[in-house]
Amino acid sequence: VFAVNGFLRVATALDIGLSTKCVVIPKEMGMCHKIGYSEMRLPNLMGHTSMAEVIQKSSTWQHLVNTDCHPHVGTFLCSLFAPICLDTFIQPCRSMCAAVRASCAPVLLCQGQPWPASLDCDRFPGDEDTCLAPLSKDYKHLHKVLPKPTCQTCPAVEEFFTHKRVLEVFCDSNFAVKVKLSKKRTAFEDQEYNIDCQVEFITQGSLLPYETQSMIQQWLLINEKCIERMSPTHRPTVYLLVGNIEEGIILVKQVYRWQRKDSQLTLATQKWRQHKCL
Repeated sequence: VFAVNGFLRVATALDIGLSTKCVVIPKEMGMCHKIGYSEMRLPNLMGHTSMAEVIQKSSTWQHLVNTDCHPHVGTFLCSLFAPICLDTFIQPCRSMCAAVRASCAPVLLCQGQPWPASLDCDRFPGDEDTCLAPLSKDYKHLHKVLPKPTCQTCPAVEEFFTHKRVLEVFCDSNFAVKVKLSKKRTAFEDQEYNIDCQVEFITQGSLLPYETQSMIQQWLLINEKCIERMSPTHRPTVYLLVGNIEEGIILVKQVYRWQRKDSQLTLATQKWRQHKCL
């Protein structure tokens, strides 16, 4: 059973011509490896005719999928770049496109890119046709609604500070997360990063450490210009990101460079457990 079955609407779809063929989704298309099927149609719904072109063009979207800007962003993009190998082409419904665009267009804009004309939602069929539709609204109630990272101005990276000043900042904050960043070497020119997060503290009682880790990783991927500034080389660099959760939005307000020779951050995080805020 394909994972996309839950998304399907019933009616007629595009007929597949004799010129298309079924091929295995290549390993380079990581974003399409967990969508419930392993073979795709070529040419695809983006008009790409060679696997080399599919790999190159789809790789530029991996970053958006990593931001997790919408639960269906991977399904939406893979239905176009790696359409499921059935007797007919199954396109995404207009409503799925609109839902993904509403959540993900601001992320693209944060990185200086508009929503592309090639993904204009008007080109896709209405929900009464056979197409991939968003899962019902009940789906949202089954999942905990977490604060959302947002596009924001990157805080200046602080390198000189005392542990007392850091503790004052902690007192006004909901979380502090230690982040180890390094650039990945990729076959394409696009930037990808290794991001390891370790939660130092959370004062927001309803949040768990792994949820906070995940949100900080998303924040870094959304605010790509910030991550570029923080990891200029391929050498791993460590930072402490401190911030607040306000009205369902996660905001990073302070970034500290955590250098080995500087014990002030280590001292601050150790003293925090017994620290009494004024």
